[in-house]
Amino acid sequence: MGYKHIEVKPTSGFTGAEISGVNLSTHLHDDVVAEIRKALLKWKVVFFRNQNIDHAAQIAFTSRFGEVTYAHPHEDEPIEGFSQILPIDRSRFERRNGLRRTSYESRWHTDVTAVVNPPAGSILRAVNVPTFGGDTQWTNLVAAYEGLSAPLRALADGLKAEHRFNARLRIPSNSKYAQRIAANPQVSIHPVVRVHPETGERALFVNPGFTSHILDVSPQESELLLELFFNQITKPAYTTRFRWHNGDIAFWDNRATSHLAPQDLDHIEVERVLYRTTITGDVPVGPDGFKSQVLEGEPLTSDLPTVLKQKAEKVLAEPALN
Repeated sequence: MGYKHIEVKPTSGFTGAEISGVNLSTHLHDDVVAEIRKALLKWKVVFFRNQNIDHAAQIAFTSRFGEVTYAHPHEDEPIEGFSQILPIDRSRFERRNGLRRTSYESRWHTDVTAVVNPPAGSILRAVNVPTFGGDTQWTNLVAAYEGLSAPLRALADGLKAEHRFNARLRIPSNSKYAQRIAANPQVSIHPVVRVHPETGERALFVNPGFTSHILDVSPQESELLLELFFNQITKPAYTTRFRWHNGDIAFWDNRATSHLAPQDLDHIEVERVLYRTTITGDVPVGPDGFKSQVLEGEPLTSDLPTVLKQKAEKVLAEPALN
């Protein structure tokens, strides 16, 4: 797979590549954007070093690959003028939510799979990262699926699973974050295997951060199957690990990856600030044609705040029941 406009250097055998020869602060030619997309589809996550762009430039770059979503379903204090930007800032998260966490989700996860149309892609920009520690890892969900035996692939192809915020981990109910989740629940049913809309590849679409249980099996069977699938997607062979520096950018295909936030910073007093944008995704479809279904919540799009506001106004306008 040759490239005429960019240089692509893989970072592991299955997952990740560094892209050089491109300046993301400028308007990119369509041919350059096409080659970045090509590398992304091949390696699932791509990295750009030493870019040092601002909020506006990050949003502009993200928009070359699709509609930029609102920051996050539970972000009620977006950055003024940049509502598409989600700060990944431990001190801010602790101040707003009453919890000390390096990231919104500290386990392996695919971004926002609690919604019916999880983001197609995510772009994360490092502004202030520590000089040691704080690495992020990604795994290739296509490789994980293809690494299963044929009978297990056939079984997974027909399964469905529920995804929700706070799945499999009970956040203290008195925390502000738990209250935000309760006030704006997001629950969806996704195929355990989704067919990638661009490549046709099959990806094992479950993750410890959001998948609560598998449908139509017993609770014990669900736990055992999820343990098997979670172990499969987190095998080191399918992963890559990225060492951040200020100005670095990671861009991942959220339809074919899960990632793991840093695991080595909770005991260290360090500042770590990154900014994330996401691209509006399609509704996942399984090999059997099953299309994801929403149980609670709204799709994640650029106009999500308007939808939520209208929904709240409608509820307030309804007469109270005696």
